Amino acid sequence: MIVTYPFSAVVGLGDLKLALVLNAVSPRVGGVLVRGEKGTAKSTIVRALAAQLPAVTVVPGCRFACDPAAPDAGCPDGPHEPGSRGADRPAALVELPVGASEDRLVGSLDVERALTEGVKAFEPGLLAAAHRGVLYVDEVNLLHDHLVDLLLDAAAMGTCYVERESVSVRHAARFLLVGTMNPEEGELRPQLLDRFGLTVEVRASRDPGERVEVVRRRLAFDADPEAFAARWTAEESALAARIAQARGRVSGVRLPDARLRQIATVCAAFEVDGLRADLVTANAAIAHAAWQGRDVVTTDDVRAAARLSLPHRRRRDPFDAPGLDEALLDELLASTSGDEDPEGGGSGPDGDGSPGGAPPGRAPDGQGSGPAADGGGRASDGTAPGRSPDVEEPAGRAAERSPDGGRRAPEPPSPPGAPVADGVRFRAVPEGAGEGPGRVAAAGAPYRVPLIQVPGLGEGAAGRRSRARTERGRAIGARRPAGRVREVHLPATLRAAAPYQAVRGRTGPGLVLRGDDLREVVREGREGNLVLFVVDASGSMAARRRMTAVKTAVLSLLLDAYQRRDKIGLVTFRGATAELALPPTSSVEAGAARLRSLPSGGRTPLAAGLARAAEVLRVERMRDPARRPLLVLVTDGRATAGGDVDRAAALLDGTASVVVDCESGPVRLGLAVRLAARLRARLVSLDDLSDLGSVVRDHRKAV
Repeated sequence: MIVTYPFSAVVGLGDLKLALVLNAVSPRVGGVLVRGEKGTAKSTIVRALAAQLPAVTVVPGCRFACDPAAPDAGCPDGPHEPGSRGADRPAALVELPVGASEDRLVGSLDVERALTEGVKAFEPGLLAAAHRGVLYVDEVNLLHDHLVDLLLDAAAMGTCYVERESVSVRHAARFLLVGTMNPEEGELRPQLLDRFGLTVEVRASRDPGERVEVVRRRLAFDADPEAFAARWTAEESALAARIAQARGRVSGVRLPDARLRQIATVCAAFEVDGLRADLVTANAAIAHAAWQGRDVVTTDDVRAAARLSLPHRRRRDPFDAPGLDEALLDELLASTSGDEDPEGGGSGPDGDGSPGGAPPGRAPDGQGSGPAADGGGRASDGTAPGRSPDVEEPAGRAAERSPDGGRRAPEPPSPPGAPVADGVRFRAVPEGAGEGPGRVAAAGAPYRVPLIQVPGLGEGAAGRRSRARTERGRAIGARRPAGRVREVHLPATLRAAAPYQAVRGRTGPGLVLRGDDLREVVREGREGNLVLFVVDASGSMAARRRMTAVKTAVLSLLLDAYQRRDKIGLVTFRGATAELALPPTSSVEAGAARLRSLPSGGRTPLAAGLARAAEVLRVERMRDPARRPLLVLVTDGRATAGGDVDRAAALLDGTASVVVDCESGPVRLGLAVRLAARLRARLVSLDDLSDLGSVVRDHRKAV
């Protein structure tokens, strides 16, 4: 038997524990998104919670875990008689792998049996298996967007709909949704972030004593899992009982109008989009009151809910990190508290709102996912709430936070004509801002760029850039299936079977079909690419105006890569060597941060930059051979440090490339022109970068 690490034995992570428990108490909260660095026990604590959920009673033999007391009237395995005898089983923990297909997630129809046997056979997916349990998605930010959308739709509606070949199936799908992600590997889209009810930012404690206790407990568990779990039996039993009691109480918790006005005021003041934040905060506050043993929601419940439901809805542009100004939250709650409820805002059974204290004789668990907060709403290390001291504040945002971490001044309106991307306005950064030692030029406001495509037809990961054969898109033909048929191409299947009807003894109006007659649809959609930026940061590029223009252009292309679902990488060259400043990643936020801090100066090792780019692309082809690269070289073409440029350029033969010529002034050497010819790339000047999309679309003619 596999022994699960006890939930109560997890050290610290108080916010994460609370968010998980609130969802266990009330699935209406809408799930939890756990953001954090690797090695912070994200997966461990999710699996530990599943083991503490109350057992569920199901209809025997039902593949959809129907409750015999109130069976789903539309259950595909039904109808079930209400009140029939049921069987108890543990709450399910279902894990969705990153590489799962749509059929694996929502279920599928056995098309082959439907055509050859006339049987409409439905095979349930992971959403059915997770009904009345926990659905855990590790690395949710790496899951295809359309799968995340399906997943969140089912979680919001409590129902899964499957439409295949004129057959409709629906079944109940109510589960506790938990997603984990490492922000270094790329962010979720804002519209998908908004669909998660709560979010928690976790990172490893910087307290040596707490880290020692984490390691001590883990070593003890690995040495003897059963003995370690037995030491925590009492705490685990108490936690399970408390969750069950809160579940029974939550439907009777009252949300007064005064608290509802507080919720609306807070959400409006933080300028969150839409009304989902208000609904989630209200449901989370009700769940928190039930968890604390109260029958009426108080200001304390509203504050606890807002801290978890609003941070990921505060992003104002794609390069911002989620966060919440807790000092402003407290100010808003205090100004709208009015007459407190008679019950007051006292603590629940634990006296604090956490999912439970540490057992006697054991090290106390922290109440936050980061450093402890002091009475002023700031972390003990001096950083503002919700922010890590190791994370650089995005350009243009630091000024919005007051020195004492308190309320930020309102953002000034965007100037007329400011660039807009996906409904987001970007404020310009004044030229020269942020420059200092190391000759670091500032980037201006990013602007839209036309569509950049890699020529030809690829087969890479779904995205929004280049043409590719994908599972979603317009039908362009049919083919014999290599394995199981995903989507039948009916006309092609009928044409394949028609010539053999007489031989097969057809006598009736229907066709006689066999498995080898089946044809599946070939679809064309869009793929994401690997956009590798190779940026000249040498002395010839160090002029303030030129480097600012270069950074602005690359930042604009980064924004375009974010919107088109690309991976990006950044190679820079200056002095005597080239550096991989950012390994290929889906995190354009990381790319923007590296770009903004990029220094310039020194000689120009152009050959080293090209060779480094070729090496990066070679390694990436082995890791992900289906993802096609696009090389964007930003340089004036000068080479003043070692290496043969022609030999280095030969390493990039066959790679779709664009050379952005940064040479300026009345006298020009035309070196970038020669380099573009050697790379068989199309040339565009820095001043004409807005035409880059049309240039790349014509790249096919150049090669």
